Amino acid sequence: MNSDNDLQIAGDILEAAHLLQPPREHPATVAEFAGLARSIATDRSQWAHLVRYDATIRWYHRLRTGPGYEVWLLSWVPGQGSGLHDHGRSSGVLTVLEGTLTEHTGRGTRALAAGAQRVFAPGYAHEVVNDALEPAVSLHVYHPGLTEMPMHTAQACQARTRPRSVTA
Repeated sequence: MNSDNDLQIAGDILEAAHLLQPPREHPATVAEFAGLARSIATDRSQWAHLVRYDATIRWYHRLRTGPGYEVWLLSWVPGQGSGLHDHGRSSGVLTVLEGTLTEHTGRGTRALAAGAQRVFAPGYAHEVVNDALEPAVSLHVYHPGLTEMPMHTAQACQARTRPRSVTA
């Protein structure tokens, strides 16, 4: 019986450069979009100098674009919120960079502290609010780029997530 394991037979894959896939210039999968958001979040030099706080409107800045995606930077002073909305045909990744935001959906409420990340599909309805006493900053990646943000009523959102009964 042979006691060699696969690594001894095949060698170290990391030493076989021709077997490794080159890193992509632009993300193409959900995991890659979440990774892009995390890499921007950890490099404050890419975004901290751009942040502005405005008590009259929610401030936002398009940070980057690529083939089929956009990256947005948003600031939230205490009390500011997005209203209940979805992102049309776009999927997204929301990453909290500083502070704490609260996300409300038809299924409940969740606090998102710095470092928290939410991934959502087209049609996902939520409201994001800064319920804290300190400002917050968030990063949003949309694929494809955001072209619409339909607003919803709370009743419509609850109706979509409420279990439906089936009659015979």
